[in-house]
Amino acid sequence: MPKTREELFDCLDALGISHSTIEHAPVFTVAESMGLRDEIPGGHTKNLFLKDKKGAYFLVTLEENAEVNLKSIHTLIGASGRVSFGKPEALMEKLGVAPGSVTIFCAINDPQHEVTIVIDAPLLDYDVVNAHPLRNDATTSIGREDLKRFLSHTGHEPLILKVST
Repeated sequence: MPKTREELFDCLDALGISHSTIEHAPVFTVAESMGLRDEIPGGHTKNLFLKDKKGAYFLVTLEENAEVNLKSIHTLIGASGRVSFGKPEALMEKLGVAPGSVTIFCAINDPQHEVTIVIDAPLLDYDVVNAHPLRNDATTSIGREDLKRFLSHTGHEPLILKVST
């Protein structure tokens, strides 16, 4: 069973990681979430769930306005050949969320480490990073270093690379 939002918060609390969450109407795209910027400072994320030709999966987390060249990103992240978007069924199986709720916090739902986490380096220029807490009806703010500590706790050492163009 995928972890719930409450289990995510319990994990963060157990690690002594400060976090705050703002509830809002469900948002499915960056455009829909733009109205929240005044309420929630920091770097806002978008996420790409990608699969390569050999079936390896990648979760790429970027600043919401960053652009990526999907035809060449595979050369940066170590994928075998070009990548495509992972199917919704694979997203639920590997990371425990539905499309629209993809978040870097999904690492908590990948105990087998089947998904490589990639963070676009410019996102970490922000002291605070904002992401959905496993559902798209809220935004959770967490410090940049605490995010890295959370990922380490889940067994994911992210690739921190400049993948945006």
